Amino acid sequence: MAERTLLLTGASRGIGHATVKRFSRAGWRVLTCSRHPFPENCPWDAGEEDHIQIDLADPKNTIEAIEVIRERLKGGRLEALVNNAGISPKGEGGERLNTLTTDLRTWGQVFHVNFFASVVLARGLVDELAAAGGAIVNVTSIAGYRVHPYAGAAYATSKAALAALTREMAHDLGPRGIRVNAIAPGEIETEILSPGTEALAQRIPLRRLGDPAEVAETIYFLCTEGSAYISGTEIEINGGQHI
Repeated sequence: MAERTLLLTGASRGIGHATVKRFSRAGWRVLTCSRHPFPENCPWDAGEEDHIQIDLADPKNTIEAIEVIRERLKGGRLEALVNNAGISPKGEGGERLNTLTTDLRTWGQVFHVNFFASVVLARGLVDELAAAGGAIVNVTSIAGYRVHPYAGAAYATSKAALAALTREMAHDLGPRGIRVNAIAPGEIETEILSPGTEALAQRIPLRRLGDPAEVAETIYFLCTEGSAYISGTEIEINGGQHI
């Protein structure tokens, strides 16, 4: 089987790191996107040639990066696009920014990274995805459909918008053979957890936080043959926290 390629945003930590490892273990080539240069202490084998430096908060830079990505693709094919990048700014002392305390510049930055970048990448690479009969996975959040104690208003509404975009993209890209789905993680154990998140585990039916590797397994499923007739859905990965 020819080598398959994944384009992944937000690969530098947490769910992104776990996703790189899962796909690499299955023999995929993974192109990573980040506003940071390729890290020397990167935990996977791919080098700088599989890393594209993009500032997703800058629409112009994101659009310009499309050509760079195309040049890196082999045979004009892209089997999977995972829009994982997301930011959730906090106030002084780490407090939650609500609709009244989030300034307009922050609203714009959050939506550019969490929402508009997904549109730009999908539109810009639609021919390459269609050529491969590819899949798109958008990473939303439990905060997209309930008020969260730590995730801010801009983050939450951007993730809700991304869930709606997933349905629209599934409708529009389906005729071209491209499947589009979303995952909505809950409390996942990463180094960027807000203080106090561990206490939420006692209110989760499974009584624990999620592991990034568990999220990566679902992403892998949605990009491979086992989910060949699944499109336009959002899978909740939260240990039952939503019920």
